[in-house]
Amino acid sequence: MKKNLLLLALLWVTPHADILTLQESIDKTLSAHPNIKNFMLDVSLGEQNYLSARSAYLPQINLQAEYDVQHTYSLAQNRQFNTLEKAGYQAGVIVGQKIWDFSKTSSKIDAASLDEEIAKLSVLEAKALLIYKVESLYATMIVQKKAILVRQKDMQTKQELYNQAQSLVKEGIKTSSDETRFLSSYYEAKDVLGVAQASFDKARSTLSLYMGEKIDAEVTLEGGLLENKKNMKSYDDSLLSENNELKIQDQSIQKNILQHKSAKAAHYGSVDAVASYTHFDTLNAYDTSVVGVMFTVPLYSGGNISATEQMANIATNKSRELKNAKLLELQDELHSLFIDLERYENTIVAKQAQLEAAKSTEKVLGARYKEGLATYIELLDATTFLLASELGLLEAYYSRSMAQNRIKYLTGKQI
Repeated sequence: MKKNLLLLALLWVTPHADILTLQESIDKTLSAHPNIKNFMLDVSLGEQNYLSARSAYLPQINLQAEYDVQHTYSLAQNRQFNTLEKAGYQAGVIVGQKIWDFSKTSSKIDAASLDEEIAKLSVLEAKALLIYKVESLYATMIVQKKAILVRQKDMQTKQELYNQAQSLVKEGIKTSSDETRFLSSYYEAKDVLGVAQASFDKARSTLSLYMGEKIDAEVTLEGGLLENKKNMKSYDDSLLSENNELKIQDQSIQKNILQHKSAKAAHYGSVDAVASYTHFDTLNAYDTSVVGVMFTVPLYSGGNISATEQMANIATNKSRELKNAKLLELQDELHSLFIDLERYENTIVAKQAQLEAAKSTEKVLGARYKEGLATYIELLDATTFLLASELGLLEAYYSRSMAQNRIKYLTGKQI
């Protein structure tokens, strides 16, 4: 009894063991792909960059020490100038605290903060792009796997027709040209089947690399994904409001504005609090201390500050134009995709009707050929028409699925 239960359990589990779902493919790719890990490191780098920029507002404490093996000192005694060579050292602590620099540092800090946000958006964009690629590969595997079945069925049909023609030739009902033509069609169908198998294997191999694990050649995929029609809104420019690339461009513009503001503020200098304590042991031993405020203004830097400001201003204008160019590109692609999507819907309806007609025609001509009322050319034409109808419907479903996935990727959300 226990053995029977174990056998039933194995029979229940086995059919489901090799099923690879789309979500599983996506999850494994996101956890294994090096691009995601690379962009996560960029996020960590952005965090450290922000901490580095923010440290400028914290007290800067430095220990200073100097030891002179030999130092020449000048002495004035009795109206005479003498020198003395002696070893000596000094050691002390210097503290600096920035008070105000006309927003130069605060602008740098805000720009560094945007670097971190850009890195996070880049992670989201990398994930969205990988999801789109996985969905495309998965859809390719589905359509090629179904195409393989259609091609296999077509090859078997051609083989049966060839065998049938052989028998009819022996009976004297048909000529050898029927037999030869069906044999040629069989080899052609076999060759095209190999092409479909190769296309499936290529997509399977690429997805295996993305996931970081091998996908079995006999893997079972989710059914009905291509036939499912996603609920898509009509085209509207506002759909791009969640596009990650445009968000990154917006953040880059703000970052360049802040960098320009920081470069401009460099003209005005800075106000800093300074304090130090130093012990000297030279000719005499004594301590010194300083507490005060220092105001520094750059009078001449060889044009470096002005050039830096202009470079930041140019970078700001350039980032704006890059965003506008990207927006136009995305609007054009998205608009075209919605037009294609509408066309694919009409194509699917037409291909479904065409497939039903092709099945009926092939069935009738098959019966007529056996009775000698149709030629092998007519039968082959009907078989080819049926094959083209099945593959055409598959291609229409595939094209619609690809367009839907692309729209979802460009809009940055499920719509």
